[in-house]
Amino acid sequence: MTLDILKHFAFAIPTILTFSGLFNLSVLACTRVLYSGSENIVVTGRSMDWKEDIRSNLWVLPRGIDRNGLAGKNSIEWKSKYGSVVITGYDIGTADGMNEEGLVANLLYLAESDYGTTEGKATLSMSLWAQYFLDNYATVAEGVEDMKKEPFRVVTSTLPNGAPAQLHLSISDSSGDSAIFEYIDGKLVIHHSKEYKVVTNSPTFEQQLALNEYWQNIGGLNFLPGTNRAADRFARAHFLLNSIPTKTVSNYISAVPEQKYDNQALASVLSVVRSVSVPLGITTPDQPNIASTIWRVVANQKNKIYYFDSATSPNVFWIDMKQLDFNPTASVKKLSLTDGTFYAGDATKNLFSAPSFQFLSVE
Repeated sequence: MTLDILKHFAFAIPTILTFSGLFNLSVLACTRVLYSGSENIVVTGRSMDWKEDIRSNLWVLPRGIDRNGLAGKNSIEWKSKYGSVVITGYDIGTADGMNEEGLVANLLYLAESDYGTTEGKATLSMSLWAQYFLDNYATVAEGVEDMKKEPFRVVTSTLPNGAPAQLHLSISDSSGDSAIFEYIDGKLVIHHSKEYKVVTNSPTFEQQLALNEYWQNIGGLNFLPGTNRAADRFARAHFLLNSIPTKTVSNYISAVPEQKYDNQALASVLSVVRSVSVPLGITTPDQPNIASTIWRVVANQKNKIYYFDSATSPNVFWIDMKQLDFNPTASVKKLSLTDGTFYAGDATKNLFSAPSFQFLSVE
């Protein structure tokens, strides 16, 4: 490490320590990355870090479902315009998913969230926040434009384990566009740009960008922060993501020609998400935000394929959305992830019809 780097690091320590106190407030620590390459390849990957099994299952939800915001007398209502494949948390809400147009929604923890008052406002339960976007929008731009009018206010509650559901939401689409929605000091804050490719947890997204600017000046080949804190994961994910080639590296690949770049891009994004994942079993008693990664998801938004990677299985499986029936007459389908069954490869054929899970209602 050169003297100049040491000087930069010493200068940054007070800032880093200032933000470090925020991390002790967090409980769920996730990372989301967005990759855009040549041949219209767009891939979004994320990790789900949590201190216990959140009993996730995979669901296929068709179009035409009538929804209620489940947040009291002022709850909004809508009919789903698009079908989607989603992963639940505790089977009481959508934690992650992709709709048939290639829009991806990811919920991540943000301890600083303050949703403000609902007085005089239409309302929406936190359990439906991600699902609302999957049901209603084909692109990020559509969602952002609608949210500028703030058609509802999110109402939060506590999770089954007693932790507060303090979350922010990221969305991305098949063009590589990206947006992050946060409620800070009672106001909705929207960050919208194709440049916003990485999201983690505390501090707020604006502060994450400021911290990452410092690490960019250091240079990832010289030094990168190595802990599992959110700001460190942000810096590592940002550097690694921007190191992925944006076209086929032919001297490493001998696959079928038309599959070369798709496979390379997907594998590269999954490798980034894995690199910032936290191994099972790591716990820090006085810092509940230091949680193990329990699963990862990678969404191919060009070919509409949704990949799932469990921390308790060596196998990656996927759902090919092109094989699914999203018509309003189609049934809700489920892939159980909580009964010890393991899948590998294309698991679309393993889906079965089932009554839908129930979103958590809050008052």
